[in-house]
Amino acid sequence: MKLVDNIIGVDLGGTNIRAGRVIDGKIEKIAKKTNPSKQSENIILEKIISVIDECFNSNTKGIGVGVPGLVDVEKGIVFDVVNIPSWNAVPLKDILEKQYHVPVYINNDANCFAIGDKYYGKGKSFNSIVGLTLGTGLGCGLVFNGQLYEGNNCGAGEFGEIQYLKHNYEYYCSGQFFFKEKGIDAESAFNKAISGDKTCCEYFKEYGYHLGQVIKSILYAYDPEIIIIGGSLTKAYKLFLDTMISAIQDFEYLNTIKRIKIEISELENSAIYGAAGLFLNSMNNLHVESKTIPVL
Repeated sequence: MKLVDNIIGVDLGGTNIRAGRVIDGKIEKIAKKTNPSKQSENIILEKIISVIDECFNSNTKGIGVGVPGLVDVEKGIVFDVVNIPSWNAVPLKDILEKQYHVPVYINNDANCFAIGDKYYGKGKSFNSIVGLTLGTGLGCGLVFNGQLYEGNNCGAGEFGEIQYLKHNYEYYCSGQFFFKEKGIDAESAFNKAISGDKTCCEYFKEYGYHLGQVIKSILYAYDPEIIIIGGSLTKAYKLFLDTMISAIQDFEYLNTIKRIKIEISELENSAIYGAAGLFLNSMNNLHVESKTIPVL
């Protein structure tokens, strides 16, 4: 699919709001402002619009927005955004479409990560992709038959919530593992590990084992062509790679283990690219649907 020129991707983070103008598959301009996350709904909306204004022009074809929370994808209503307490049932799609008169698409940040790598990163040549984000939480986005799959309530792929050991996968496969289980934040553990601290090196090996378990669950459930991993913990990839790979070797279907590709995303500004990818995903969906209409 040819990439559409001039799409605005917006990353609504708890700390910063960023927007980027994506042209020909490259970010031409980025704008960023601090998110007044503890302020009222309208003050935050004004800040989002001011950031978009810096990137929007008369040639802009559409806008995509990634948010760390639940979304009614069809209606573009945002619910319960992480670290933004005033936002509950915000009709963001309608507000931005009235403001800019172009199509607007909203989705959660894990889904944006997956579709961003589909169009702009390592997922370009694959039709079935699982995007896994490792940070303060565990996020997962699904792409099948070249299309983003969110489920009926934008909850598909929430592997982090599945019970595992005494807690759930997110507890053991995100930064929570280091803080809650080992009493050290992931950043400090990483810095000590690369300085030769054997205890912290062991923490990452244990972390890799747990990550391998959730990957096996993903393989059983979805059997994708590729799993693309992103998020802040990927900088420690070499510290947990071996135990992660070792942990999936007892997977029931040997051919799956031989064929599955597990890659680290190399996409810079992936949140902006992912939000822009929502527009391309929608355009691709329209193209697919048009091919299925029977000729009478």
